[in-house]
Amino acid sequence: MDLDPGLAALRPLGGFFVLRASGPPPHRPLATLAHAYRENPVDGPSHGPAFDDPLAFRVRKVAAALGAPETRIAASVAHQGLAARLWSVTLGCAVLYGRVPLLEPGLLHWDPDATAPDDLWLAGTRPAAAPTRPGDAATVAEAVLDGHLAPLTAALRARYRLAAGLLWGNAASALAGAGRELDRWARRHGRTDAAARARSLTAGLLGHPLLAGTGTLTGAGTAFRRRSCCLYYRVPGGGVCGDCCFSRPPRSSPDAPSE
Repeated sequence: MDLDPGLAALRPLGGFFVLRASGPPPHRPLATLAHAYRENPVDGPSHGPAFDDPLAFRVRKVAAALGAPETRIAASVAHQGLAARLWSVTLGCAVLYGRVPLLEPGLLHWDPDATAPDDLWLAGTRPAAAPTRPGDAATVAEAVLDGHLAPLTAALRARYRLAAGLLWGNAASALAGAGRELDRWARRHGRTDAAARARSLTAGLLGHPLLAGTGTLTGAGTAFRRRSCCLYYRVPGGGVCGDCCFSRPPRSSPDAPSE
């Protein structure tokens, strides 16, 4: 199935799967994700904090929204939100189209001031006419893990002292969540082929060296239990997530869940 100009097949899946394919609005310049993944902002003419340093801007926005007592909690939550969007878009294309568009960091614009889910814009080309790649696990891993989450992880570790295990656990959790939503949607609509493909791709991707050991798929292959914690429980009234390694908020050393 060829990619249509607006990636319309993704829209019924919900906001996490939608990709704006018309490029960013001309009246508001948005930085690319390649710009956001820099470990250190580059000096130069200022276009405003959301453009000049979108990663720091997003972390501050999340921190304010959550009332997070530590910046790195907000950094972890922001990371998981962006990871969920990247997995959802790419996995959705792979499952429903059998192909994925070129989603390189320099082609994806990001609005760090938007509400959740993160707003992404594919710039430059219409998907129907743009080069595409096969929707297999190796291609999806290269697009999301190598192209996006590896540089994002490096930037967050350098800037916010987040542990690698926490961040890759976030990435695995976001992947499992995207796969689970795809599977549910496909089964509700009688798309057993798409449901099986979503489960197969998710399981294959969780075996990637960067994600192996981050958690375990259980049940029918869609439930996931991670071996790390995203730190959300430290947000006032936050509690633990459904796939957390903890069954209840821990009382141990504040550094223990980060590993």
